[in-house]
Amino acid sequence: MTPPPKRPAGAGRGAALRRDAVAATVPVALAALLAAGGPAAAGPAHIPAGHPAARTTGSAGAGDPYFPLAGNGGYHVEHYGLTLGYDPDSGRLDGTAVLTARATQRLTRFDLDLNGLKVTRLTVDGAQAAFRRDGQELVVTPRTALPKGHRFRVTVAYNGSPEQVTDPDGSDDGWITTDDGAFVAGEPQGAMTWFPANNHPTDKSSYDFTITVPQGHTAVANGLYLGSRTAGGRTTFRWRQPEPMAAYLATATVGKFQVEQYTTRDGLKIYNAVDPREAADAAPVLKQLPSVLEWESKLFGPYPFQSAGSIVDHAPSVGYALETQSRPLYDSAPSLSTLVHESAHQWFGDSVSVTRWKDIWLNEGFATYAEWLYAEQHGGRSAQDRFDALYARPAGDALWAFPPGDPGDGENIFASPVYSRGAMVLHKLRGAVGDAAFFRVLRTWAADHRHGNGTTAQFTALAERVSGKNLDGLFHTWLLTKGKPDTP
Repeated sequence: MTPPPKRPAGAGRGAALRRDAVAATVPVALAALLAAGGPAAAGPAHIPAGHPAARTTGSAGAGDPYFPLAGNGGYHVEHYGLTLGYDPDSGRLDGTAVLTARATQRLTRFDLDLNGLKVTRLTVDGAQAAFRRDGQELVVTPRTALPKGHRFRVTVAYNGSPEQVTDPDGSDDGWITTDDGAFVAGEPQGAMTWFPANNHPTDKSSYDFTITVPQGHTAVANGLYLGSRTAGGRTTFRWRQPEPMAAYLATATVGKFQVEQYTTRDGLKIYNAVDPREAADAAPVLKQLPSVLEWESKLFGPYPFQSAGSIVDHAPSVGYALETQSRPLYDSAPSLSTLVHESAHQWFGDSVSVTRWKDIWLNEGFATYAEWLYAEQHGGRSAQDRFDALYARPAGDALWAFPPGDPGDGENIFASPVYSRGAMVLHKLRGAVGDAAFFRVLRTWAADHRHGNGTTAQFTALAERVSGKNLDGLFHTWLLTKGKPDTP
């Protein structure tokens, strides 16, 4: 992501630091493991861990200490079918979500994440199911228990005026209204503001979107554009994201966009949607997207999706960009460095997602270092020069406030150490193992965890295995120790 103004400029929440930082894992198996054996797997807080009911109740969270209620236990969502109708004038959203899921334990009850919005009907395998609301939890009791391993379908009809959530760092995410539609960015919590979800990065799914908006507006989602049709003054857009995607990376952004479509020489389908007010500034940067993706593919391995593109909105109140899967979302015309950052996230963050939000440096440090590498290889500042400039900051600077591998809580996951010092960790690794081993580590990381999840421990172990070096001291000092290291 490119962060909001309170983080360094030039990056996005993908790059935006949300703006203050400087500028072969199997997801189903992992989700099942977390649901069945993670810290939250005993069931919701109001059921004692030893109570028999806890053994058949999906947990109210995925066990992430930074966001305890994010995600849910007891099942894995394989596919979301989202049918949405949005009226920008009234702000009303009408939705039907069809979730195809598999039980990872016997379930007499399970939760979905849904913030606000009114649920009007809910069925499980076609039979009406009981449900109740408990804050952001939609608690579902199917008519009959679901056996472990059972593939089931949940259909939720809902409506209302979606409202963004405020994150611990004070920024907004989710369904954010604009003067001509909505800027829909879900990191880390916002997916639940517009569809019922298992809202944690460890639960990754394929998606189909059918979005109807007033004629003259465009609705842009993830993945492949399947076409549109207009009738009765409304236009319906269809999208498909076939590769696994974490819920926070989904979008359904609505606006009056200029649309550009083409296919690259490598067969990648590009779809750009740009607010006319940003078009002149955005055009020179978006023109470089194919070459940026080609450059990153050489460094990181094959591009992980079938489509790419950009959504450039005019949303001055947002203050960040986000690496929405296959089609990053920008609040205004991006700089080239921001485009590089958000594009790098397609490998580091989207295809390879974190297992816990604590490991967010695996997303933001990597995307920030991609900016450094791009500049270095295209006539700009060297990565070493950027490292030296950062290291010159005094010990009391916010850069040294906490180690990138341990932000401490959700308030810090988009702060400067995660982005800039995270990039410094990678530069130190590069210096310690040499370019050949370093880039082999990055490509192996992207390949081994493609469309899955990874942890800091897995990455550090990989770096040692590929390089044949003991790197404990480097990672302890630069990744896990608070304060400014004594020597650069």
